[in-house]
Amino acid sequence: MSENKERKKITTHTIQLMKDKGEKISMLTAYDYSFAKLFDQANIDIILVGDSASNVMAGHETTLPITLDQMIYHAQSVVRGIERCLVVVDMPFGSYQGNSKEALNSAIRIMKETGGHSVKLEGGEEVVESIKRIVSTGIPVMGHLGLTPQSIYKFGTYSVRAKEDAEALKLKKDALLLQEAGCYAIVLEKIPASLAKEVSESLHIPTIGIGAGGSCDGQVLVMHDMLGINSTFKPRFLRKYLNLDELINKAVTNYISDIKSGDFPNQSEQY
Repeated sequence: MSENKERKKITTHTIQLMKDKGEKISMLTAYDYSFAKLFDQANIDIILVGDSASNVMAGHETTLPITLDQMIYHAQSVVRGIERCLVVVDMPFGSYQGNSKEALNSAIRIMKETGGHSVKLEGGEEVVESIKRIVSTGIPVMGHLGLTPQSIYKFGTYSVRAKEDAEALKLKKDALLLQEAGCYAIVLEKIPASLAKEVSESLHIPTIGIGAGGSCDGQVLVMHDMLGINSTFKPRFLRKYLNLDELINKAVTNYISDIKSGDFPNQSEQY
């Protein structure tokens, strides 16, 4: 009985109930079937199919190059691996900015072609019209404020956002606008913890933090960072739970060594 309860599907409604009850929300990125299946079996609440795939899967310097078709491919792969968690799919750069009709068409493609459960897009007041249009068709939208990586060339740096009063005031205003527009949750990235606390307490919808302190209603990390696959990325907010880069290097080195020495395959590994 308890096992069935444990595996009950997570929905946008579940996420709201978790905030209401004060239960923290866990979120992690994934980009393929195998890792999505592992994370889902571990009972992660939300998987984000992040446009960070542009960096960690394709090797680009920024998130800007990844296309809508590529995001759909990654999301399809993830959805095949899950049974329980909520799947959120990033809308990539150029698929929603400046044109609410194009934004809606992009969101519809994501939902129809991937089987994902919601979309996420970056920005405040400037994307409210797109959010309203998407939500009006029944597609759940997660917002994203603070450091918005798709705008990196405007910022010119990945440093902490909203430290100055004017930007902090805009972020607080934008958060309320996103809530009013129908977002069911908002990611707050790399902003002062005190500001994230204030915003989280001012909203009735959940906030998911990344580098935004412990007062957000949930937390998200990129899987490659958290698992230590990417060993060069070391921001203050990152806690590494594994050093997979070292483990993988050791395993591959041993594999090569066993082939060279003739030890692999041995008698028991042959037909």
